[in-house]
Amino acid sequence: MFAGALHVNLAALEKEKKSILLFATLGVLISTFIVGGLVFFGAQWIGLELPFLHALLFGALISPTDPIAVMAILKEANIAESLGIKIEGESLFNDGIGVVVFSGILLIATATGEHSSAEIGTEIGTLFLEEAVGGLLYGLLIGFLGLKCIQSLNENPQLAVMITLAVVMGGTAGTFMLHISAPLAMVVAGLLIGNKIHVNEDKNAVQKAINSFWEILDDVFNGILFVLIGLAIHLLKFDLTHLLLGVLTIVIVLVARFISVLLPYSLLKHNAEKPIKTVAVLTWGGLRGGISIALALSLSNDLSSELILYITYVVVLFSIIIQGLSIGAFVKKLYR
Repeated sequence: MFAGALHVNLAALEKEKKSILLFATLGVLISTFIVGGLVFFGAQWIGLELPFLHALLFGALISPTDPIAVMAILKEANIAESLGIKIEGESLFNDGIGVVVFSGILLIATATGEHSSAEIGTEIGTLFLEEAVGGLLYGLLIGFLGLKCIQSLNENPQLAVMITLAVVMGGTAGTFMLHISAPLAMVVAGLLIGNKIHVNEDKNAVQKAINSFWEILDDVFNGILFVLIGLAIHLLKFDLTHLLLGVLTIVIVLVARFISVLLPYSLLKHNAEKPIKTVAVLTWGGLRGGISIALALSLSNDLSSELILYITYVVVLFSIIIQGLSIGAFVKKLYR
């Protein structure tokens, strides 16, 4: 996520800040409840037991688009800059928000009768402040410190690369100790460092070294992630009813994605001649990936983990293979 954020143009991000903010917050919440509700009724229709709160947990973990999957695919797709920055910016920020929503619903699902509604609400509010707000502020802090160290090096590319690595490794370790959002912190730190040293210009030795190092690392870890997603199939037991719910969930997730993009987008002023085309691209370009699977794997057996992992894997597989490989052709056909 740090590697992806390094190359995002902050000025372009600023132009699309309203849409990105709405997609990453309101959009995630809308999608969570639409997916959760429809999957709950879908499971009942098929004959599977899936409590409503467990369905909401699935809605929360599948609603955020995965920045690693999105940015890997967008490198190959010929998408207009404004559309690309919307998809990239949303994917960078909404997974952190999604994790907070997931954690809040998980808190409700695992709460005992000893906790009142007011206590649970307070805990969720505190969780949001710690995870989201704390992650943003912490990212600014470590990004600022890393930037100042890099600027004081007087063109020492090797040491500059080591500092960025220290920001990521040490910064991530710090988020675990402070219980704040690591994804949000890394995104903010990457945006700050990348834009302040103008890493995309690739003119001096420091810019070239940081650019080359993180591009290679990004490609390597992207490859590893997709291999691990493929290997995760051994965790699943083939079950026809689970597969049927998974296929139904693909349709539900796409419908929820369309609505969760259309509603926030309708609140904005935009110059697009046919906004529905933009919504369609944002819908098809909203890929799911490793973050969804990781959250599904974190669930215990008493939270319907087996069923949730199965349908999560089906949706992620469809997202990466079908949506990811066809997004370029989809855009060309839509705008020809």
